[in-house]
Amino acid sequence: MANQKKLQVTLRRSVHGRLQKHRQCVRGLGLRRMHQTVLVDDTPENRGMIRKVSYMLEVQEA
Repeated sequence: MANQKKLQVTLRRSVHGRLQKHRQCVRGLGLRRMHQTVLVDDTPENRGMIRKVSYMLEVQEA
């Protein structure tokens, strides 16, 4: 799986005051602070977490 697609995920809104499960999804994606960008594998698990907190994220294909 060396050529697996990646997604560039950036946290654009704060996690303060959000539901605990939403904060856990953000942490599960590897995001710790606002405006941080990470590359994650394009898997169904990651897509599900991104969909759940999409209102806080900016996503691009990498």
